[in-house]
Amino acid sequence: MSGDWLAPVMFVVVFILIFTGFPVAFALGGTALLFAFAGVAAGYFDWALLYALPERIFGIMSNFVLLAVPFFIFMGTVLEKSGLAEDLLRTIGKLFGPLRGGLALAVVLVGALMAAATGVVGASVVAMGLISLPIMLRYGYSPELSTGVIAASGTLGQIIPPSVVLVVLADQMGISVGDLFVGSLLPGLMLAGMYALYVIGVAILKPQAAPALPAHERESFGPELLRQVILVMIPPLLLILLVLGSIFAGVATPTEAGALGALGAMVLAWLNRRLSMDALSAALDHTTRLTSMVVFLLIGSTAFALVFRGLYGDVWIENLLTGLPGGTIGFLLVANLSIFVLGFFIDFFEIAFIIIPLLAPAARLHGIDLVWFGVMIGMNLQTSFLTPPFGFALFYLRSVAPAQVRTLDIYRGAVPFIAIQLIGLLLIILFPEIVTALLD
Repeated sequence: MSGDWLAPVMFVVVFILIFTGFPVAFALGGTALLFAFAGVAAGYFDWALLYALPERIFGIMSNFVLLAVPFFIFMGTVLEKSGLAEDLLRTIGKLFGPLRGGLALAVVLVGALMAAATGVVGASVVAMGLISLPIMLRYGYSPELSTGVIAASGTLGQIIPPSVVLVVLADQMGISVGDLFVGSLLPGLMLAGMYALYVIGVAILKPQAAPALPAHERESFGPELLRQVILVMIPPLLLILLVLGSIFAGVATPTEAGALGALGAMVLAWLNRRLSMDALSAALDHTTRLTSMVVFLLIGSTAFALVFRGLYGDVWIENLLTGLPGGTIGFLLVANLSIFVLGFFIDFFEIAFIIIPLLAPAARLHGIDLVWFGVMIGMNLQTSFLTPPFGFALFYLRSVAPAQVRTLDIYRGAVPFIAIQLIGLLLIILFPEIVTALLD
């Protein structure tokens, strides 16, 4: 009996389980075991292939590159729990307050800084939602613009290095994390700039939606405000330069730079007298939970990939993706459309662990630069945080938004920024030098 049908059905079954709410790591691992039995019964799968699974799991646990994940998560969480991110938001808000749309511009700038300092979307969105949203609403900003700019700026942590998703993408694609960090820097800054331009456009065309702070609420720019800006902005900037500079200069690996960043975040919190046991405990707890989730997803996806390849699923996917009409353009169109649609329903980690290992070999066969391909995928994955109904940035913001802000306002506010992200994705596809400029 032929087992050619097993791999396609296995692919469909795992998504059915995920969409029904079954934990993803167990959906992947359980589907792998189920279809291993089915493959043996059909005479299409050899049990001996599963002997490789323990060795692959050991390889995951001893992967030095993946050690960067908990370091970067911990670095960002310490900055958030210690209140340093809050100080940054308040000070930049005072600086931009006198401008029309100034508070929204401050959110974009702080979002970019926090992305480079944390790389964790949840921390950025929650911090900005708690601090900026009530102030923006109080001074007459439209709920759509306020929530949209906060949610979108918070997601910059996925494309501006050091980003956890970029570390995972590099591992899954078998490319250098450092190269992916360098390649994503300009696209990330470009995207932040596009957000800022949109805010300026709204402030000009709809001034009532993005007013300046009232005169009595403004803080005049003087020595005291300048001192605040220097004291609040310089330390995080130095931390960013230390982490990214050491990677870009080739002095440290991303893992070593992550360890340096984690230590630097604790030093900054200690210097500001914010390194309390409560803050440290909360940061460690959050880091452990998120890292454990990543590791279990990796183990599940490894079992899935092993059985899927044992059922010749990789050959099926390869033939499917390399035989598309339009060649390379057709492949890029299908790859991006698949990731964008899946982003409406499942988490970016799940997409990275299930889809990327299938796309990367086909991209190699098409002769596509994998660093450029990785940055393109990273930009696409970022939209998954904003696309209803399951956009995580929307959920994070909803959890801290005031009662008068409707869920519909949050969804509406995200739509223009989703469009901006898609324009950014198109620019990367049309002009690959945006990614490769710093790599040459």
